[in-house]
Amino acid sequence: MRALVTGGAGYIGSHLVDRLVGLGHRVTVLDDLSTGNTANLVAARDHIEFVHDTILDETVVRRLVGETDLVFHLAAAVGVGNIVAQPLSSLVTNTRGAENVIDACVAAQKKLLLASTSEIYGKTSKMPMSEDDDRVLGSTTIARWGYSTAKAIDEHLALAHAEHGLRVSIVRYFNSYGPRLDPRGYGSVVANMMRQALDDEPLTVHGDGTQTRCFTYVDDTVEGTLRAALDARGEGRVFNIGNDHETTINDLARTIIEMTGSTSQVRHVSYEERYGKGFEDTKRRVPDTRRAHDMLGFRAGTTLYEGLERTLHWWRDTHS
Repeated sequence: MRALVTGGAGYIGSHLVDRLVGLGHRVTVLDDLSTGNTANLVAARDHIEFVHDTILDETVVRRLVGETDLVFHLAAAVGVGNIVAQPLSSLVTNTRGAENVIDACVAAQKKLLLASTSEIYGKTSKMPMSEDDDRVLGSTTIARWGYSTAKAIDEHLALAHAEHGLRVSIVRYFNSYGPRLDPRGYGSVVANMMRQALDDEPLTVHGDGTQTRCFTYVDDTVEGTLRAALDARGEGRVFNIGNDHETTINDLARTIIEMTGSTSQVRHVSYEERYGKGFEDTKRRVPDTRRAHDMLGFRAGTTLYEGLERTLHWWRDTHS
């Protein structure tokens, strides 16, 4: 088949492109390179068509969707720091851009895999988070909740079209990490900490570090994405794609220091110092993975230590 991957030069997108090429599919990548990097596509470059453009260009999106069989929509403004610093452009990209892709799939009657986020759940205290749970968000005056709201609009729009025949599956990613993370760490605590540890700088931990996350190795993220896209049972459904093993940020920092042999210490920084007054974070974020397992046969199989070792090996190979 012919697949279109928006955001295909990004960290997750490029791994997805590699898998699709490996499966024998023809792939077109649409990416504006705002956070993506063509270096991520080196392994696949002889087997793909790369289009340097934006999902905000409705004409380009409609043409590319019309030429494909299956659309993977991963392009988005991501990273809490980016969202807080550029709330307007982030909202436009994550709503209008997604609307362009969804509308094009509707018009051309093409199947869509929509990538969403665990940020959807907001600051709910119910654990684990299951796909049909209520969302709990903060005030509209807090910029970080704009990302959650924008991605929720995307989901609502896609599911509304599904009621009228759009073949669509939605995946919510939980803290994916692995090779090709941006060294700037724009969307990943793992990237920030690994760069700091290898430079023997203090590892930045926001708040007291007791907040927990469930880190998902990128190979598992891609596997869950493919299963949701290619299994007809996933159509019209939302799936958590993540590892359900919970880790504190303090423990993550200690593990990375030990693994890298770094002399770094942990430095706790207030959220206000990093993101400004009024910033809110979630204390825990744990996915309920039963739906993905029961319907798609998916379970994240890579332990955090294994995944971090692979990520470190890649990092040293490419940044030494």
